[in-house]
Amino acid sequence: MKYCQGPDPKTKTPNFKAPPRACDAHCHVFGPSEKFPFAEGRSYTPPDSSFEAMQVLQNVLGIERAVIVQATCHGTDNTAALDAIARSKGRYRGVAIVDDTFTTNDFLRLNEGGMRGIRFSFARHIGNAPDFEMVRRITEKVEPLGWHVVIYMEAADIVDNADTLADLPLPVVIDHMGRVKTEDGVDQEAFQLLLGLLRDKEDFWVKICGAERISSGGAPFEDAVPFAQACIAAAPDRVLWGTDWPHPNIEGLMPNDGDLMNLLSLHAPNEDDRNRVLVDNPARLYGFPD
Repeated sequence: MKYCQGPDPKTKTPNFKAPPRACDAHCHVFGPSEKFPFAEGRSYTPPDSSFEAMQVLQNVLGIERAVIVQATCHGTDNTAALDAIARSKGRYRGVAIVDDTFTTNDFLRLNEGGMRGIRFSFARHIGNAPDFEMVRRITEKVEPLGWHVVIYMEAADIVDNADTLADLPLPVVIDHMGRVKTEDGVDQEAFQLLLGLLRDKEDFWVKICGAERISSGGAPFEDAVPFAQACIAAAPDRVLWGTDWPHPNIEGLMPNDGDLMNLLSLHAPNEDDRNRVLVDNPARLYGFPD
């Protein structure tokens, strides 16, 4: 098991002002471990990244809303995320990690706690291969709630499972632009399949966060810009953005969240598109009030 470095503590002020009700649609809370222990058998241990620390980050970035995405280091114990959602007084929603043991009542309690989707982490770098039989079993349980499914997977696995992704019974959200590698170009098969799903499926979404995860050139990660722009061009009403704070499993230099937010002015130079990504799209998917 490895220990992750912490986020850059000196968040830069972005070069543009976020609109009212802007949402960080992909971030995490970890611990504090004394109150919310990490899962046994986890593949990594992040530093404590609390609700209070996230408030400091959001104040600098000018962001009001957030979607707390459960990560594998907490396993299926979603308590830390539920606590942050409850303390946000309606400003946060969440995406849970679950398994086959969850009952209808368990899902109802998660829904009451502000969860609006389930996440499957199939990132091979932390040892998780795709298991779409499990995805289908669990999505059938949550379909009556009107939730969506978030899938974190590698580019090669998009190629192998594109038909399955297109056939899932819930809206599908792909994390981090499918972890395509920018050095392979926008014409690479995995990314073109992703764009095709965005264009053709009215319930298919993508998050244009994770520039630091797909970049082949390193900071300031501008080689990710054409990929984000292509996603917005394909489906401007089904694109989300998030910081991925506190950036678990980042190797090398930790990105600054202000720099990552500045990329949005390149991803979406048109203010209307940027407001869709930051406000309208997450409000619609996660049920935030007008």
